[in-house]
Amino acid sequence: MLRVHFTTEDLLRTKVAPGPDPLWEAVLSANLLGNREGQAVFDPWRARTRARLRHLAPGHAQLIRCLAPPRSDFPDFLTPPEGMHGPEAGVNAVLATPAQRLRAELAVLPALPAWIRPLAEGDLAAVTNLGHALLGYHRVAIAPYWSRIRALVEADRAVRARSLLDGGADGLLHGMRPTLRWNPPVLEADYPVERDVHLDGRGLLLIPSVFCWRTPVALIDPTLAPTLVYPVSRGAEWWTVARTGQSADRALARVLGPGRALTLRMVEEGCTTGELARRTGLAAPTASRNATALREAGLIVSLRTANTVTHVLTPLGAALLSAESSYGPGHHLSPAGPSADPAGQGCQ
Repeated sequence: MLRVHFTTEDLLRTKVAPGPDPLWEAVLSANLLGNREGQAVFDPWRARTRARLRHLAPGHAQLIRCLAPPRSDFPDFLTPPEGMHGPEAGVNAVLATPAQRLRAELAVLPALPAWIRPLAEGDLAAVTNLGHALLGYHRVAIAPYWSRIRALVEADRAVRARSLLDGGADGLLHGMRPTLRWNPPVLEADYPVERDVHLDGRGLLLIPSVFCWRTPVALIDPTLAPTLVYPVSRGAEWWTVARTGQSADRALARVLGPGRALTLRMVEEGCTTGELARRTGLAAPTASRNATALREAGLIVSLRTANTVTHVLTPLGAALLSAESSYGPGHHLSPAGPSADPAGQGCQ
């Protein structure tokens, strides 16, 4: 059981991260490559990623899998806060980790192979190699799906924002069920070990994640800024990127009628299906059908929480609206999303 203890000041300082963290996603995805959890959700991604990992430099996939094992702790230095600014900024922070911290945190691994010892000693070549391995892994395992990851996290943030507006920090934390259970002043979650985290006025950063599975993940070192990564809602086809070519043209042809164009515009700031019907003046079934067409075209993502479905734009949907504004009424661009390459494999 994980228990996070809040004070009144902590409630004021608790926030949700502005977007997905590429290094957290990379490390947590490496965990999933080494186990069989969430097969219906992650197996298609696993197959593609394992194929792509064969193209990494020799030893890089093995290094990542050994530092992020399937069912145990991993070093905190792999997920610095600078990662929120992009993979390069995060890797630069990893490269700046002092040797003493490298050695101490690598000790959390269940077994430290002899070939990793130079990294534990802060050897410059070993640390640089880790940086290249992290960027290479991110390129093949995370980057091809980044637009979908961002869309799912934005959908989750829209739900959290609504909870915060309706009920303040207390409403935000209550809305994290069932993954997190708010029993004031303690936030609880199922966890592999018994652990108590006392925030002591520092607040808590909540990071939504696509590759976090079932239980949240916290930093090990209690002196670091309190951080809790939690899973977002995603379906079995979360990894599917937007259609391209003729497929995209056919999907967008369904979307760009007047009713669906209006629906897309009304989703811009996030809304539920009921709100969508009210904003567009359409009957609820019609608004729902329009939302389904937009979702199938990769322009919005829909997140179900209890009996409520919240819709938000994907990056592709936002780009389409931006293009429409730039070219004026009656001019529509046909965006084409990135295609998914086959992908991965890991530590042996």
